[in-house]
Amino acid sequence: MSVHVLDVDNLAICAIVTVCMQVIFFSVAAIFKLDKVTDFAGGTNFVIIAILTFFLAQTYCTRQIVVTVFVCLWGIRLSSYLVYRMVKIGEDQRCDNKWNNMCTFLGFWTFQAVWVFTVSLPVVFINSSRSNTGKGFLALDYIGSIIFVIGFLVEAVADHQKFTFRHNQGNDGKWCDEGLWKCSRHPNYFGEILSWWGIFIISTSILKGYQWVAVLSPLFVTMMLLFLSGIPLLEKNADDRYGSVEEYRAYKKRTSVLFLFPTSLYITLPSFMKCIFCCEFPLYNSINKNGELDNVVIEPMGNTTTLAT
Repeated sequence: MSVHVLDVDNLAICAIVTVCMQVIFFSVAAIFKLDKVTDFAGGTNFVIIAILTFFLAQTYCTRQIVVTVFVCLWGIRLSSYLVYRMVKIGEDQRCDNKWNNMCTFLGFWTFQAVWVFTVSLPVVFINSSRSNTGKGFLALDYIGSIIFVIGFLVEAVADHQKFTFRHNQGNDGKWCDEGLWKCSRHPNYFGEILSWWGIFIISTSILKGYQWVAVLSPLFVTMMLLFLSGIPLLEKNADDRYGSVEEYRAYKKRTSVLFLFPTSLYITLPSFMKCIFCCEFPLYNSINKNGELDNVVIEPMGNTTTLAT
């Protein structure tokens, strides 16, 4: 028999659990100035919500099992990787200059709570006991599952390639253009976006009425990575560090910012097509005021190929 806590879809209990988890981890981070718990808190929060809603429903249909396993794999892999990377690299740069302003630091954790809850919406609705009555695994479920698996593998492989590249001492002072990074400047983000669109597509098999608010999940991930804390910051950092290197300019011009795209084809596309169809927005270029990579003549600095940003 299913269990409802405060509401039939268990949204309220998920919100309460998310806020409590983030407040607890915020307190630990603030008291001990321990930034290494941030990614662990985010990734595990997704896993807790998926497992909680799955067992509260007690319906255990195929769709629920598949999505719960997907989210647990995604959350465990991502949080484990980010924590391990931070232990190896050092402090979380997102927390720089926040220790002296506790309100700003709290805002960081508040945003993380909103991120977890919003992105988890499709999972919560799929695991609702009322959402799966009489519905088997449909075509959209298979399509969404394939998209998720592709995205999960792309993100995992890209993270591994980047981590391996950066810990090769021979690559010090370079940016990563190996493996998937030859075809995309941010293949890990492409994989993450694919993953959550896949989960949402699975949820469309059962969404009804207000539950369609679940579309905010992939939209939130996409907008955050494209315009907020993802690509813009990393592109700015890379431009600041390597903007005077001719090889970097060439790499940036021939390599898609997000989608996995053959470089030989991408370099031939007009700027407006790159912007409209490939998300190559002007805000990703801070090398010069005109945003043109090929109108500035600079002296080459040797064979300085690639640091993963």
